Amino acid sequence: MGACFLPKRVVRAPQPPRLSRVAWTTVTKMTAYPTPQEAAVVRDAEKLMVETMARYDPSHDAYHVQRVRKTALHLARVFSTSISARGRPDLLTVELAALLHDVLDKKYVSAAEAADPYAFFLPFFTSAADAHGLDLVRDGRARAITRIVENVSWSTETRLREADLLDDWHRECVELHCVQDADRLDAIGAFGILRCAAYSAVTNRALYVPTDDAAYASCAIEHFHDKLLHIRERLKTEPGKQLAEKRHNLMLNFLRAVDEEYNLEE
Repeated sequence: MGACFLPKRVVRAPQPPRLSRVAWTTVTKMTAYPTPQEAAVVRDAEKLMVETMARYDPSHDAYHVQRVRKTALHLARVFSTSISARGRPDLLTVELAALLHDVLDKKYVSAAEAADPYAFFLPFFTSAADAHGLDLVRDGRARAITRIVENVSWSTETRLREADLLDDWHRECVELHCVQDADRLDAIGAFGILRCAAYSAVTNRALYVPTDDAAYASCAIEHFHDKLLHIRERLKTEPGKQLAEKRHNLMLNFLRAVDEEYNLEE
């Protein structure tokens, strides 16, 4: 498993001999993700997410979560090909954290509802053991998933960085990085542009304001300069950084087009 589950001090055992292609294929099939138990737990998490987020606006809806889930698993699988088995991310942790990452988004739930995420998700974790025989509480993944959910957001990371509270877990948890990068990748590029416009409509935020207008600081276009154009530089995984290049450039082209259309000379 990834760094989320490793103790602070680890004595690493000698690496086993490299497996032959046939042997490796056999092992891969034996450990293929997801198992029937894992798939059942994922379905339950997806149901919880869809039911809870049904009232959220299109910028943070179930389709956003599905894209984050898909991207997070992609990043985790690509990342896994470049490191030893011991350091590979746990795919169930990645998938469940991705599915649940916006369920308690503070933009849509009260402070009281979001106060204790572990208590909120505990019935789900308990049912995973009772209904499917997968005890995420006992094996530590319930805590890891909850902690990832609590630390995915850009604003949380910014606040912790400014307070110098980012610790080794934040820097080393591969599962966190896969979900963070996936969430942030969905905030840039084509989907990022759509989501920015959607959230602006819901919150009655102006889409475009001239730069010499006092209201410019609160318009959607300024959000690109204030946050979205900085996402690429704060991604953690190499495959995430590669995906970000095209999306970042698309935003730059979009912003240039906006300026050209607004500044059209008559």
